[in-house]
Amino acid sequence: MPPSPSPTDYANPELLEKIPLTAKTVLDVGCRRGALGAAYLRRNPRATMLGIELNAEDAETARTRLSAVYCGDVEQTPMPFAPEGGIDCIIYGDVLEHLVDPWAVLAAQVKHLNPGGTVLVCMPNAEHWSMVARLLTGKFDYSDDGLMDRGHLRWFTPRMMGEALTQAGLELADLAPRPMPNAEQAQKFVEALGPALHNLGIEPRDYLDRAGPLQFIWRARKAAPARLEIAATMLTPQGGVSDVRVVEPLRALRTDSTVLGAITPEAEITAHFPGAARIAVLHRPLLLGASGLARLRALIDKGYLVVSEFDDHPSFLEQRGVDVAELMTFRAVHAIQTSTRPLAEALVEHNPEVAVFPNAILELPPPANFTTPERLTLLFAAINRQDDWAPYIGVINEVARAVGERLRINVLHDQPFFDALDTPHKQFLPLTDYGTYLRVLQDAEISFMPLEDNLFNRAKSDLKFIEAGAARVCALASPTVYDQSIQDGKTGLLFHDAAGLRANLLKMLAYPEVTRQLADNARAYVAQNRMLAYQTEARLTWYRTLWARRDELTAALRARVPELFA
Repeated sequence: MPPSPSPTDYANPELLEKIPLTAKTVLDVGCRRGALGAAYLRRNPRATMLGIELNAEDAETARTRLSAVYCGDVEQTPMPFAPEGGIDCIIYGDVLEHLVDPWAVLAAQVKHLNPGGTVLVCMPNAEHWSMVARLLTGKFDYSDDGLMDRGHLRWFTPRMMGEALTQAGLELADLAPRPMPNAEQAQKFVEALGPALHNLGIEPRDYLDRAGPLQFIWRARKAAPARLEIAATMLTPQGGVSDVRVVEPLRALRTDSTVLGAITPEAEITAHFPGAARIAVLHRPLLLGASGLARLRALIDKGYLVVSEFDDHPSFLEQRGVDVAELMTFRAVHAIQTSTRPLAEALVEHNPEVAVFPNAILELPPPANFTTPERLTLLFAAINRQDDWAPYIGVINEVARAVGERLRINVLHDQPFFDALDTPHKQFLPLTDYGTYLRVLQDAEISFMPLEDNLFNRAKSDLKFIEAGAARVCALASPTVYDQSIQDGKTGLLFHDAAGLRANLLKMLAYPEVTRQLADNARAYVAQNRMLAYQTEARLTWYRTLWARRDELTAALRARVPELFA
């Protein structure tokens, strides 16, 4: 098990990734201090997170984090809750091995699982190579935690746990090892056992796969729809576009145990499950002429339904010299997914099958700002936005000179903006990965978001506002795009001209407690409205519906682009 600051206050990251984001009610059996449930609620704040914990002190802490916690023996009271709508997911994180009769607890609790509900089991692996080493050396000593925890009453191999889940009336979905500590030691141990394994008819590679992981995670369901394979391509990450539109939505979709999703180079896209629904999502593909048709033809021949993921106005390509007559990005695919309604209205002219999935947040980070009220940090993070900020640089410099060190300005990527700032209290940060950008954002209190009113900008999303809101950063924005989501004076501040920017910025600096309240309101708005958890089911339904209509969609594609099928 990976090390943690406290064994009772640790959120298993691999287990967290497998809790369905579509769940409305989750039960964590043996929740300890509620760290896992708290982490899940930062991804799905609308969910009800229930916990069962035997340790009274840990249960008391968990109550401050979860929706409700029962302190008691789960074997005596398997289901102390009666949630409306049942339970969508039950989690056993290193728990079943501590029970006298884990099979009875499973059977009793699964009765309360909704149809299609999920059970997650993280289990220590009784086949681990260190167990065999202990037996061979005669040192089967117990410890306070880990594989030889003296509190373990039962031992399971992955096969045995699979049988227990099946006996409880569940369908097995998948089995995954947790990252292996001491991988080199495991390899050396298996190599040393090579002759014995050979004599026993055991393939060393297969044995290493079983004996190497210290823990496994099983996923099982009460009933499961057909498998859905999603193969996504991704452009080189720049400014978070790939993360927001591909990486994080795919992570959200994979929390459904029926989904096999991976980011794959286009040429390597291959189906894994015969008969499964197959969706290829191409991220901002530039498909031109015969070469574009060939790329699409190759995917269709492999049995894929092809979706173009595009979140810029088509004029973006024209402005960069792309011959629209040769462009196959929109009309030669089965469907398009995008981020805003104005974009959908522009794209539907090329293809009637367009779905809008607004940009959303995977996880709310713990707030880290407003630690020094007498000094606020403004962040400007942008790529190629000089036309947007040029009308306001004079006012920003004026305010910066007037307030001195009370205003610090961090600039991400935009060197001309940084150079135009007339203040010593500034810092430049080069373009970085998305995770680092989010950490930089969390250190700010104000996010400056100007957008000039033009066709291209009006089709953009409000991503910077929801990123800022999630990080509890106050938005200072122009009305273009942002007036559709920011409530002026409640979840952020809008400026219509330079004078309005000056007034708002001075107000934020003079009343930092008001600025923080606006940021808190924005975070609450994002938590209740703009999480990926809230659109995961819609994405899954859309993909499955596209697959069910694939003959109809292919016929329409053939009529629209007959040369694709020549």
